[in-house]
Amino acid sequence: MSDMEKQPAQIATPAAEPERPQKGKIIDFLAGSRLNDPNVLGRDLLEKALEFDEAQLERDSIKVRRKLDWLVIPMMMTTYMLSFLDKQTLNYSNAYGLQADTHMKGDDYSWVASALYFGWLAGAYPWNVALQRFPIGKTIGYMLFVWAAVCMLQAAVFNFAGFFAVRFFMGMLEGCISPAFILLTSMLWTRQEQALRTSFWLSTNGVSSILGALLAYGSGHAGHLAVANWKLIYLIVGAMTFIWGFVILRYLPDGPHNARMLNEYERMVAVWRVSKNQMGIKHHKVVPSQIKEAALDGRTYLMYLMGACTGILNGCVANFASALIKGFGFSALRTSLLQTPGGAFEIIGCIGFGFIATRKNLLGITIIIACLPGIAGLIGLLTIDIKHRYALVACCWLQNVLGSPIVLGWTIPGVNVAGHTKRSTVVGVFFLFYCAGNIAGPHMFLAKEIPRYFTAIKGLLGTYCALIVFQVIYTVWCVAENRARDRKGLHAARQEEELLEGFEDLTDIQNKHFRYTI
Repeated sequence: MSDMEKQPAQIATPAAEPERPQKGKIIDFLAGSRLNDPNVLGRDLLEKALEFDEAQLERDSIKVRRKLDWLVIPMMMTTYMLSFLDKQTLNYSNAYGLQADTHMKGDDYSWVASALYFGWLAGAYPWNVALQRFPIGKTIGYMLFVWAAVCMLQAAVFNFAGFFAVRFFMGMLEGCISPAFILLTSMLWTRQEQALRTSFWLSTNGVSSILGALLAYGSGHAGHLAVANWKLIYLIVGAMTFIWGFVILRYLPDGPHNARMLNEYERMVAVWRVSKNQMGIKHHKVVPSQIKEAALDGRTYLMYLMGACTGILNGCVANFASALIKGFGFSALRTSLLQTPGGAFEIIGCIGFGFIATRKNLLGITIIIACLPGIAGLIGLLTIDIKHRYALVACCWLQNVLGSPIVLGWTIPGVNVAGHTKRSTVVGVFFLFYCAGNIAGPHMFLAKEIPRYFTAIKGLLGTYCALIVFQVIYTVWCVAENRARDRKGLHAARQEEELLEGFEDLTDIQNKHFRYTI
């Protein structure tokens, strides 16, 4: 923290200049740029940075990275925590008479659980187009206000149709958070740093699981209320989201080029840091040829299939944890309390595997290893007798480690797809498959199989195995491509040429200096 609080006292200076350039000089230099185009501004900042001593830029880049880590990451973590908490409200409210009060029958609850992902499915690609065209920070900030209002509206519905409609629109709104954060992470941190930073903001799913369970537990104890206990959960979470919207609107950056927490020189250093990604910053123009390339690139289809697998797994774990634990013979209050350790499993899993994934050439193998705790838990749910109910609950906790393969899988399009239109296209379609998986997953839980749901457990085991197979194929493919480019000696004569080439909006296939993260 102390590093973040210090101002960069020793600042790099161009080799030909004895003193640090003043802030106004950098602004004057950028005055001729098309400031509404982040990629053009980023290239100008990079060209200016290349005039400075590289060793000093390296030292200053550490200070810039720490400032981004300590200021931007907490904003992303809190926003994502609220996003997941909103999704989980259905799971927690289900323990307090939600289905009875809204007259749900049969598979109605499963359809309501899927409704949010129908909305996400409808909004996935339009959001990615919007995020390419509009500032990310401002878009998320304004969206938070609307999303909070829709969340509170869930306390006003009284039947299945109303609940389905509200959850649909909430999913459509929240559909921008994950792709926005993937794009923002790719603009603020290097490819080697992204897996851990993404793990940090997605690990807050675990925090929200703990807070949500405690919130549900506290709401369950509230008496003499004008509204039902399950409605109180939606009102509290919606109010929290609305207040947080003001913070995001004010402070969340759109990229390194306009981060409010950085001064002009630090923004230049921030752009220099991420220029090594070979991806530029952001390009507003939609390039049709990149959409075609995305459609013809076989690696993208492996990403989509992996997205579908993690979606199926997430849809089941997020919406049926309460039903499973309650089915082991626990009361509603006890069920809420017993879900809190699962959140701790997710936090530890996401951050722990995120650290491992930062090591060179370990992203793919880390995703595979992160699937193993979930597989072990599912085997336990299939084989352990129901009289050992706390052992079964522990197997449910292991399912929360799923957050790690999810977030590391989301990292792949951000680090391995270059070309702004191609990346936006791949991320958008990836989340279409992810949403489709979330819709399909809950329907594996058959009402006639309460409380063990053996069909669903076997289906989830098969899904984990498929995810591992797809990841192995993808990793081997990327390794082969990297080696082929290395054998051809595809490198620029000067490093500066490679860095500047990243701002020419080339795709990972067009840019032969690009290497895939494995």
